[in-house]
Amino acid sequence: MDISEYIKLCCVKRGDISVSELARRSGQSSQNLSNKIARNNFKFSELEKIAEGLKCHIELKFIDDETNLPLI
Repeated sequence: MDISEYIKLCCVKRGDISVSELARRSGQSSQNLSNKIARNNFKFSELEKIAEGLKCHIELKFIDDETNLPLI
């Protein structure tokens, strides 16, 4: 699953939030967010704003491919 699909799933789980509503909540235009979703191209800072709009936070982990465990 790529990040755009994940964002869409989170929107559904949060009560079927539209892209327009998520854009408003994250402080950007609907067109801008739609373009980012279409390209699947986000900066981490943008994902943080999207998470805030969904009333959640992001956890980033690096997982070892051999052990499937977090490195830290």
